[in-house]
Amino acid sequence: MECGTWSISRSFPEGIGDDSQAIADRVFLFLSKTVSLDEEKSIHRYQCGTSENSARKIMTSKLNPDIQTALAEGTVIPAMPLALNGKRHLDERRQAGLIRYYHAAGAGGLAVGVHTTQFQIRDPKHGMYEPVLRFAMERIEETEGESLIKIAGICGPGLQALHEAEVAASLRYDLGLLNLGGLDSLSPDDLLQHCDEVGKVIPIFGFYLQPAVGGIELPYSFWRDFAELESVHAIKIAAFNRYQTLDVVRAVCESSRRSEIALYTGNDDNIVVDLLTPFRFHHLGEVIEKKIVGGLLGHWAVWTKKAVDLFEEIKAFNNGSIPRGLLTLNQEVTDCNAVIFDAANGFRGCIPGIHEVLRRQGLLEGIWCLDPDEQLSPGQSAELDRIHNSYPHLNDDDFVAEHLDSWLG
Repeated sequence: MECGTWSISRSFPEGIGDDSQAIADRVFLFLSKTVSLDEEKSIHRYQCGTSENSARKIMTSKLNPDIQTALAEGTVIPAMPLALNGKRHLDERRQAGLIRYYHAAGAGGLAVGVHTTQFQIRDPKHGMYEPVLRFAMERIEETEGESLIKIAGICGPGLQALHEAEVAASLRYDLGLLNLGGLDSLSPDDLLQHCDEVGKVIPIFGFYLQPAVGGIELPYSFWRDFAELESVHAIKIAAFNRYQTLDVVRAVCESSRRSEIALYTGNDDNIVVDLLTPFRFHHLGEVIEKKIVGGLLGHWAVWTKKAVDLFEEIKAFNNGSIPRGLLTLNQEVTDCNAVIFDAANGFRGCIPGIHEVLRRQGLLEGIWCLDPDEQLSPGQSAELDRIHNSYPHLNDDDFVAEHLDSWLG
């Protein structure tokens, strides 16, 4: 098995545009290594104890009860961008400033090493996965962030995922956001075994990632079995698809652990409505209702103070009639996200779009990505001007301007 060889080969659902295919291929490069199905299954046998080296894998992860309570109540969890300087090295001053910003804005958690942090941090030529997770944890602890839900992104085939889980657990992250992108060769049963083994190392935050950015389609039956894993405490639904979102919610509602699993939206195209909707299903003669209680979102990496304010406004209408204005707000937030994430170009400028919003506020020096080819798409900057001018109530420029010097000090 060639652990250092990365593959860009990937089939893609018919009907998806060339731009989305290109994005999926680039993301897939960092989610999947060159591993045959037989090799991948041998990895699972290694994990399950048939190798003499597997003893360190056999453990049971436990989630801090206070974190579990906060997770169940629901909160705002931004996905952390990677602050780079012009040499594409970590800009520690601005990375620390971002973390202080999220804390001051009232975020209840932070996700590190995820898509917004750039999957390329795992590339051996950068070797940034552990250093970035360590740096972020140290800065979180400086903000007295014990109550903050600390989430580490985990991806790749068996040994890579286990290594990342062990790194995250050793650095005191509460949960691992388990990305199954790139594991197309595995059967649903093998995927479940993969999840179960990672869950022995760190509590799991499940993740349904849309195929346009490297995810794989997973049926209701997979999520129904996934919800029975005791290590699963939450699921982020980022399918960008109503049918697939319902698959996950129904699977959890019909599981025996429905009261133990918190649902979080990752559907940046439908944030407000996801948070407002009481999902209701009939199962075995019982009416089961469940809500998506929070969000873990790249969209919330920008204008975070206003995202927290909006989240609190939504929670205030949790059990009452919903003002029509909130439905209009859903359209406005979605319009903003379409521009920031560059939906018009198959999400090609997603991360640069996030960086550009933060650069305009002074939180980042530039929009540099580890991949020099990741740039704003043509016309994206003008569209960012449009949404900034159209929806001034959604940005937190004044809040950032007031505190920027102290965050970067």
